[in-house]
Amino acid sequence: MFDIFIDTHFAGAHHLRDYPGDCEKPHGHNWKVRVTVRATSVDQYGMGIDFKVLKKIVKHAIDKLDHKDLNTLPYFEKQNPSSEHIAEFLFADIKEELTSDSYQLYSVRVLETDTQGLTYYGPQN
Repeated sequence: MFDIFIDTHFAGAHHLRDYPGDCEKPHGHNWKVRVTVRATSVDQYGMGIDFKVLKKIVKHAIDKLDHKDLNTLPYFEKQNPSSEHIAEFLFADIKEELTSDSYQLYSVRVLETDTQGLTYYGPQN
């Protein structure tokens, strides 16, 4: 079993609707993101997933958030663009593009700052 990851980032603005504090005001973050794929085997090149392939898929998802006002995006119209919901959004978007019998998306980690964040493992069955 191999856990293969890439780290990336995006900048974006948001505000948390009806939040009792400063985060209700528009503000921004430079979010850091770690995407981890779990592979059960390696291919003929010795790779669980080619980093180039994973980076392309993740970039496609990140570009939907980068330098945007997250509150204006359809996914966040009815739910706050919290780190938790951002992780769910990224997980769903990336998972849709990952197609293989030998690997699957394992987790998406989202950090608002260097010292606080979360890891999302996808919906539990």
